[in-house]
Amino acid sequence: MIGGGIQWWSRSLWVKSRAWIRNPMNMALSVWILAVGVSGAILFMVMTGMLNRVLPSKPRRDTWFEVNNQILNALFTLMCLYQHPRRFYHLALVCRWKAGDMHQLRQAYCKDGACKPNERKHMTAVILLLHLNCFAQYALCGLNLGYRRPRRPVVGVALTVAVAICAPAVAGMYNNLSPLGRDYEAPAPAEGMIISEEESQLQRKTPDTERRYSLVPRQGQGEEPQWVGGLWEDLWDDMSLAYLSLFCSCCVFGWNASRLGLGNMYVHVATFVLLCLAPFFILDLAAINVDDEAVRDALGLAGIFLCVFGLLYGGFWRIQMRRRFGLPENRACCGKPDLTDCLLWLCCYPCSLAQEVRTADAYEVVVLLDTPMHRHPTLQEELATMQEPPDEEEGGGVIPPSTVSATRS
Repeated sequence: MIGGGIQWWSRSLWVKSRAWIRNPMNMALSVWILAVGVSGAILFMVMTGMLNRVLPSKPRRDTWFEVNNQILNALFTLMCLYQHPRRFYHLALVCRWKAGDMHQLRQAYCKDGACKPNERKHMTAVILLLHLNCFAQYALCGLNLGYRRPRRPVVGVALTVAVAICAPAVAGMYNNLSPLGRDYEAPAPAEGMIISEEESQLQRKTPDTERRYSLVPRQGQGEEPQWVGGLWEDLWDDMSLAYLSLFCSCCVFGWNASRLGLGNMYVHVATFVLLCLAPFFILDLAAINVDDEAVRDALGLAGIFLCVFGLLYGGFWRIQMRRRFGLPENRACCGKPDLTDCLLWLCCYPCSLAQEVRTADAYEVVVLLDTPMHRHPTLQEELATMQEPPDEEEGGGVIPPSTVSATRS
């Protein structure tokens, strides 16, 4: 049924995938993700008792716990060792703050690589949070390598895991919510002035007017923006959207938020995944060092249960979408629309996400303050663009238009 909307084995998709995997860095990243997924899955199955028939004795289960714990510890430490030099470099750039430094930092941390208000202060906060992530991972690595499992401090492990996971998640949220992730009106340059690029970086005025957005109907909609379709009854009208919202919700959520001007797609995806997985890693990795099997099982199940609350991230951005575009409020829960939006994501996240995508498809995003209209593609247009055969003369595929701004940022 998914194949009716997406040609998963189309030539264009295969060519793009093959071109992506040929990059050595992408190849290494794929191996890293595969290793993390396999070790995490084994840890999850041992924690939940799914492998009790294969591993009937407690010592054998403890051994598998420790082996996968050390594998995950090594993988995340390796990633931090790879990323940390770049973060030190960015910290040096933000301290020096010259023209070329500004340009590099804006490309890395600012939406569309543009100048933002108080950008140096906000960049410093994001960079320091990313440094905290690395140092916490190093501390966790020291605890895992320096102590045997029975003598490893549970509180220390839980604290370092919490900081290592939460620091990049907070950095991602801060990047999207601060001026770094917002759109501002660029001040017009003075007439008759011809300056170099370096002087432009130094003399550029800081924008102080944030762009305002509105929704204009594509066709068949009323003047006031409305949610398109119901939450439950219209979910399966578009099978591709339904399955993508269910099984690839983090990617669809990040893509939809990006095309609506609500932040960077990749930051959204990474933050969403981190917040959903944080309770599992924090409590389950701490439970590894607990000898009491009843307490260990309780911590493991609590970590799995609390992962559901990572969906509140989607509810938070549903609130931002409703407020920005003036969409109708739902006061079904205690008369509070914000609480209702969060509960919609907790109770049925595919339904809420599919409704948000349908609403974005039905309207055009208009940038106010006498700026040009920005037309974002619908989901079907995006999928059709991905499936178009590449231009053989240019030797490459077609880049989906909604990913251009996200890639630049």
